[in-house]
Amino acid sequence: MIRGLLRFTLGRESEMLKVDNLESGYRPMQVLWGLNLEVKKGSITSLLGPNGAGKSTTLKTVFGSVLPWNGKILYEGMDITELPTHSKVEKGIVLVPEGRHLFPNMTVKENLIMGAYSEEAAKRQVESFELVYSLFPVLKERTKQRASSLSGGEQQMVAIGRALMVRPKIMMLDEPSQGLAPRLVIQVFEAIERMRGEIGLSVLFVEQNVETSLDISDYVYIMHEGSIKAEGTPKEIRALTDIREAYLGV
Repeated sequence: MIRGLLRFTLGRESEMLKVDNLESGYRPMQVLWGLNLEVKKGSITSLLGPNGAGKSTTLKTVFGSVLPWNGKILYEGMDITELPTHSKVEKGIVLVPEGRHLFPNMTVKENLIMGAYSEEAAKRQVESFELVYSLFPVLKERTKQRASSLSGGEQQMVAIGRALMVRPKIMMLDEPSQGLAPRLVIQVFEAIERMRGEIGLSVLFVEQNVETSLDISDYVYIMHEGSIKAEGTPKEIRALTDIREAYLGV
């Protein structure tokens, strides 16, 4: 009933990603149960909910690292449900995983280069470096430092920057603020806003930091036990006191 009340359309934006009745899990355990969500082109969409709700599994299933059991994944109108992960990356879909997964003994620059592995991305490597350094000026200062010597916030910037080297159309981020000091959380979220505003990137992210997520999102989904329980604009979600208390603890 709530979902029916909270439909939201960004009229000027077209659909970038659509998940339709998606089911997946880790056999024999099913995690996603008929999941439906959309990401509009050039928008920031957040997926919120308690631990164990299936948020990370959603991103991994869209990306292809967890195989879907049922349903469809549409990207710019194309059915990419069965596409392997590397093909999805080539089409412009990237995932910044929880925990960053950098190469600790490699420099910042070397880690970034690892993102430009495809032939097309390699051709635009110089341009991509300029883009990353414009979004994260501190990384230009740290270009020769090993990733292991960076702060948590700087490592997250490298992880996002590495994904940008692919020159994606949509970026999915799993807990980008995890383990960061409040000041660094603000920097990371500001970078997400800039990616949307300056290069038109579409963003789908999973977060535990509810208030900051609501501050930067165009649209919000609240997830629990593998399905969407509510959705709407940040203003609409903030007005749903019972839903926030039940599923977000705020």
